[in-house]
Amino acid sequence: MTINPSHYRAAMLLSGAGDALGYRNQLWEYNQSGPCIHQELQEMGGLKNIVVQLPDWPVSDDTVLHLATAEALATGNLLPSGIFEVSPKLTFYSLFPLPVGKEGEELLQEVALRYVEAMKDMEGRKPGPTSILGTSQLRPGVPGGYRIPFNTEATGCGAAMRAMCIGLRYPRPEELPDLIRVSIETGRMTHNHPTGYLGSFASALFTAFAVQRRPLLSWGAGLMRALPLAMEFVQSAGVDVEENLREWGFFTAKWEWYLSERGLVSGEGPVTWPDPYGPSERDSAYQSFSLSGWAGRSGHDAPMIALDSLLGAGPDWEELCNRAMFHGGDSDSTGVIAGCCWGLLHGFEGVPEGNYCTLEYSSRMEAVAKQLHKLAGWQEQ
Repeated sequence: MTINPSHYRAAMLLSGAGDALGYRNQLWEYNQSGPCIHQELQEMGGLKNIVVQLPDWPVSDDTVLHLATAEALATGNLLPSGIFEVSPKLTFYSLFPLPVGKEGEELLQEVALRYVEAMKDMEGRKPGPTSILGTSQLRPGVPGGYRIPFNTEATGCGAAMRAMCIGLRYPRPEELPDLIRVSIETGRMTHNHPTGYLGSFASALFTAFAVQRRPLLSWGAGLMRALPLAMEFVQSAGVDVEENLREWGFFTAKWEWYLSERGLVSGEGPVTWPDPYGPSERDSAYQSFSLSGWAGRSGHDAPMIALDSLLGAGPDWEELCNRAMFHGGDSDSTGVIAGCCWGLLHGFEGVPEGNYCTLEYSSRMEAVAKQLHKLAGWQEQ
């Protein structure tokens, strides 16, 4: 298996585009009516007429923090040429020096540092209160300074919307332990509650599934099979174990419910859709996914709405936006996750160039996509 670097580029850029489109400079993230958003979109001439650029279409805190995660993962050194074991099943020889990323404590300290720095770039981006609190408690450079106290209120989507790049860094099935460790540890740097940090795990896992070209119908069932491994990691890490186990059940139960609703418990389908399932019906459905009525606001339902949208849109970028970015909920957070996975699956096919070519921070997204592609062990094509 291999993957073209252009798909990593599409993953990062269309993730940022999904964020900016769903955010619309605060106007659509806080608009609770999907039909109203779709009416405004029609009055603007539709998606093809939107040029995502400053000042009207900034990225939100979602992309700023996703970039912080990605750039931390991409930080490292060059190894001399030679034979490299990427995984127990993949060894190759390189004539050129290869990048190697940070790992373990060093990586987590790097992520914590970048999260603290990223919070200085939040003017007009509306970061969530849990992200603000969590980053204020981080102490990068201090041993264990990437850990914060358990928080019974930290159920939001702030960890889920910045974790997709972890699946780009650890995309292979045999790298699942690394994906679990990094997604959970970075997730609970701000959202130290299973509903929050398991959203980080889900977003990273779905991204890895996209790289692996696993059938979309199987993603939810794959998440359910992997959750016990996530619990094993949390128990082995020995941090707030009692509190985590006490609060663990909601995430699992809600996903079991969703998969049952869509006929996807076995991971085979076909999908069971409401009929009709337009903007108004999706608003109601997404609210039923939610923890407190704000669709996509929590760690469990931001990736859930993203998956629902991917399942319904197929290779149609405009339909993905209709479902994941233009709804009456936390539309930038669902859009940032869905856009990343869609880009991995479909590249830029059918995407209006204006949606991503002049995107804020696009050069950073392209640079880190290239670096993550190398670090993941894929060869240039």
